[in-house]
Amino acid sequence: MLTHPTIDKLHQLRCAAMAAALAEQLHSPQYEALSFEERLGLLADRELTLRDDRRMTSRLRRAKLRHPNACIEDIDFRHPRRLDKALIRSLASARWLRERLNILITGPTGVGKSWLACALAHHACRDGFSVLYLRTPRLLHDLAIARGDGRYTKLLAAFAKTDLLVLDDFGLAKLNAENRRDLLRTPRRPLRLSLHPRHQPASPGSMA
Repeated sequence: MLTHPTIDKLHQLRCAAMAAALAEQLHSPQYEALSFEERLGLLADRELTLRDDRRMTSRLRRAKLRHPNACIEDIDFRHPRRLDKALIRSLASARWLRERLNILITGPTGVGKSWLACALAHHACRDGFSVLYLRTPRLLHDLAIARGDGRYTKLLAAFAKTDLLVLDDFGLAKLNAENRRDLLRTPRRPLRLSLHPRHQPASPGSMA
């Protein structure tokens, strides 16, 4: 068998993981006992894993999360935030995303609302959803500028293509009439995970 041309062709087909896995099989006797179908299956698995990892990396890069390494698995339920463990497990199933529900995370400053939101958003990326993290004041500022330079409709269309919008600092300042219209015009298709600061010490970390 002409192995080098085969590896070169795999690279031409942009199957770099399969090419690397084939080279590994050719230089390791442990694969000799496997059937053709088993070895081919290992090559396909390696390529699929690499492509999934690349898509995940791309989704996270586009999401621009404030805490890109936040993960649901790292949530410390011993912290006195009174988080509902069963609720977090339910949210980890991404059922709320598929049912097109929204989440509002409230609590006093410093309890980790942004981190928790990014953990849920990170999990959404892992489940194949597109995500975008935005600070609400910056969002409203960008919409105001876009309205003036003709990009308003285009910007709203970009939001419509995103499965999940994370709106941080939601309600931090009083909204004027124009702000309210902008938020209402933001396409209804994206789900929203909003973070609302609650200054009084009541129900820290609660979610609704």
